[in-house]
Order: sequence, then C-alpha cells, then structure tokens
Amino acid sequence: MNEYIQSWRSGEIILNRDRIRLIEWLERDVLTMDGIYFDDEQIENYITFAEKYYFPLTPTQKFKVCFIFLFYEDDTLVFDEHFHYEARGAGKTGFISTLANYFISDLHGVNFYNVSVVANSEKQAKMSFTEVYNTIDLEDNLQEHFDHKKAIIESYNTKATFQYHTSNAKTKDGLRDGCVIFEEVHAYEDSEVVDVFTSGLGKVIYPRIFYIGTDGYVRDGYIDKLKERADNLLTGQVSVRDDGLFPFMCSIDDEDEMHDSNMWQKANPQFHPPYSDYAKNLLRTVKKQYRKLENDPSGFEEFVTKRMNLPKIDLEKSVTSWEKIEATNQDYDLDELKRRECIACLDYASVRDFVAMGLFFMKNDNYYVPKELTHSYVCKPFADKHYAYSRPKAEGNNKKDHRKFAPIREWEDDGLLTVIDRETMDPYMVVDWFVQKRNEGWNIKKVIGDNYRMELLKPLFEAEGFEVEVIRNPDAASGLLAPKIEVAFDDERIIYGDNPLLRWYTNNVFVKILANGNKVYRKKEEVKRKTDGFMMFLYGMWGSRDLEDESVDDVLDFLDNFEF
Repeated sequence: MNEYIQSWRSGEIILNRDRIRLIEWLERDVLTMDGIYFDDEQIENYITFAEKYYFPLTPTQKFKVCFIFLFYEDDTLVFDEHFHYEARGAGKTGFISTLANYFISDLHGVNFYNVSVVANSEKQAKMSFTEVYNTIDLEDNLQEHFDHKKAIIESYNTKATFQYHTSNAKTKDGLRDGCVIFEEVHAYEDSEVVDVFTSGLGKVIYPRIFYIGTDGYVRDGYIDKLKERADNLLTGQVSVRDDGLFPFMCSIDDEDEMHDSNMWQKANPQFHPPYSDYAKNLLRTVKKQYRKLENDPSGFEEFVTKRMNLPKIDLEKSVTSWEKIEATNQDYDLDELKRRECIACLDYASVRDFVAMGLFFMKNDNYYVPKELTHSYVCKPFADKHYAYSRPKAEGNNKKDHRKFAPIREWEDDGLLTVIDRETMDPYMVVDWFVQKRNEGWNIKKVIGDNYRMELLKPLFEAEGFEVEVIRNPDAASGLLAPKIEVAFDDERIIYGDNPLLRWYTNNVFVKILANGNKVYRKKEEVKRKTDGFMMFLYGMWGSRDLEDESVDDVLDFLDNFEF
C-alpha cells in the first residue's frame, strides 16, 4: 500500500482525480481509525498463491488486495463491498479469477465460503470460471485440492464452491455464498439482480461483494448509483462504518486527455510504467484503435467510454451537426441519375400524420435523395392541430407560431409535400406516387419499407409489379447502418439538394445508444418533430447494397467492346 502511494507522490505514476481522492480519504478517514488491522498473513498468502499459479500481480492489484483483508478488531470486514471501476483491458477479470480461487482454498481457510460470479451473458460469466478451471486442469498440485467440473469447482477441504451464473433474477434466490462477484455491472439498469444474488450473504463469515466493470451506455442505472455512493464516501458525507464500499475508480478526468497516451494510465492501471508484456501489447492495440478514429469517427463514443472509461454524457445526440445537414445541399445531374438504378423507399409509420417517399441513388460512394424525387403526404387535421396549417397569416406573427417551427404551407407551395384533407392516409396514393415515378422512366429496382405498415402496402405494390423488401427490425437495421451513415454525413457524401423539408426531418432525429452499444434513431420530440423523411432515407441506405454503382451508359460502353 505504501509503495503504491509513494510511487504516485514521487511522480512515477499518474493517478486520476478519483484515485487521488481515494488516497486522501484513506489517509484522513480510514487509516486513522482505532481498532483496525491488515491481515498480513492473508495478504501475503494471496499474493504468493496468485503469482505462483496465475500471473505476476501489478502494484495496483496488490494495493487493492490490502483493503480486501482490512479488518476491525472484532474480525469483521472494514470493506465488505468493492467497486473496481477500470477501463477495458485493465485485467479485472483475471484479478477476480485469482480471488475466487483463493477464497475457496485452504489458504483462506473458511469452510463453505462459496463464490459466485454473475454476468449478463453466459460467455462473460464463464470467463473467470473457465480461467480457474483451466489453471487447475494444468496444475497437478491444485488438482490435489480442488475437484473441478464444467459447472462447479469445489475445494476438497473447505467444501467451498465456485460457480458462474447469468443475471436471471428469477431463478437464483437463496444462494448461500460467502462472496458474490458482479461482472459487467455497467449494464444493470437497477438493483434487482444484485438484490437477488446477495440475499443469501451473511450466512458465512466475511461476506464480500465485488462490483466489476467498465462504464457503459446505461445512465441512471446501477453503476451511477455506485459512483454516487463512492462520491459520498470520498467527500466525507458518509462514514466508512456506515457504508463499507471500497471505491477504486479509474478514468481520464477530461475528454481531451484521450489525445495524450501518457494520460491513459489514469483509466487503465496496466499502463503505469514499467510496462509488463501484457501492457505493451495492449497499449499497441489501444493506440491502433485511437488512430482509426481519424478515418472512422463512428467509434469515438466506444473508445472514450470503454478505453478511457469516461462515459459520453450526450448519449442521446443529433444524428449529425447542423453544418453537415446543410452540406446535403449539393448539386446533382438528374439526367445522369436517371440512367442508374434506384431504391424506392418510404416511411409509413402512422396513418394519421406523415408519410415520406423518395427515390434513393448511389454514385461514386455518394448517396442521393434528390429533392425532385421525394414527397410527403400530411393529414390536414394533424397539420392544423400541430402546425397551424389553416390559420390565416395575419393571426400568427409571434415567436410561438407553430408555422415557423414547421412551415407546412410554405413547403406545400414549394411542392415538397401535399396536405390531404383526410383523417387517415390513403395507401393507394402512396403506391400511385411510385407508379408515376416509374412511368416517368425512373429505374426502380425494389421498394423498401419497415414492417409497421408494409403488410398493408406490400400486396398493393406487388399488384403493380414492384419487388418489395420489408425490414422486419428497423432498430437492428439502424444499429448496422449507423456507423456508415455517420461517416457519410461527416464526409459530406449525402446529397438532398435544396430540400428544407428533408433537412428538417434529419435535424429532428437523435441517436440513442443502447446498453449493448448499438445505436438506434429516435425523435427529439415525439409529436411535432417528425422523422419520417430520415427513416425513408435510412431504408434507402439499407437497400443500397443491391445497387450497382454504374449507369446504363457505362454498361453499354462496356458491351460495345465485345464483338458478337
């Protein structure tokens, strides 16, 4: 412990703000308490065990272990909960593998001290268990002490077991564990899983809980509650006797620090010098991922959140900047596009407000939704209610005038949309619009929309001779296309022409990052800020995989080179 603190004070390593606060708190409020002691024998036994059978421990890991075996004079734990919050690659899973194996061993010496590791997925839950299983399988000496099976590892002498579980909160109530380790705690939306798996603690001495995780995309979830508890401890609002959480939290302190690799050790203690072989390889990998961001900014949130352990606060953000939306106003040659295939795409999410339709083209890795080849229908009752469509101009010249928010009549006068005097949308009008475009000579390869209304529209399109593709899961399509769309906007390769309606649709979209890191598209405001035109564009992007990036003239020129 002292060596670790001294290495920071002497400038050998750099710590983030929360670890500095941890040291100050320990020296001020914890280590000054009467009647506490470190169990030196347990600390040394654990270090010897881990390094003999697993790997050399880092000074950071040895520092943390000291507080796992810190006791009050009545032999109860000072810290019965441990929050290890570190960047991806910090060695958290390997560390808990060594702890789990040690806790069930003779060296720990506690009979029936069962250990469970819990994670959201079986793959993650099995990682530590598999590491312990394989270590025992390769070590004859360990096989004399542990009976290792594929689902459970048991100490012959202490009868303590090590098992893994997925976070199914309905089936694991009543476990008699001495220690529960929660992996991937960043994905827990609430305390339900923790409550179920810890309900059996206290039946064996030295009950411990470990919360292990890198930050993620769930906000106001369980990990944020842990960080709040940690802050209350480190600021002295709560005493350690009232909350025995040991908060070891690593992250960069500011987003700008991601650009200085020397600051990465704030988030990942593996990067404290001198580097181990593992750390050298990991550092090489992370530097490579950082360099890729220059050409692929779609990975920015993932890099900052996972590698720097600094969650992006703006997890619900615009699909792109307004500057990039304005950059969609580029010229194009309609005659040239007419010689290419296109995708007919539409969003028909509601029968009572908007439907957006368009033709989508691809040329030289640019994506075109020409102004002249898009159109929207709007139901008049909806337009009246939410955008004051029918109100005379003289009645509304104030800042709250909804027509300024969405100038429906102006867009109608410009031919971008049609307001129909109906309560609900007429599906035949939608199909007829595409039939008209085909009759004008546009080469429509297929019609694409989502499954919400396409079951109604599909037979109508097929009756007109169109091939129809239905996107069954629009959110899944969004997750796959989001990186491609983000890069295309950033490179200014999305071209609408001078289309204020389509710019409005696009500006109304926010990107929501789910707990699994996937991005989905939502409305910034549920009623008035419509996104139908953007979703129409999204479906066109989905269908672009079927488009040949060449014109009919290119094909004819190619064929002219052959003699038949």
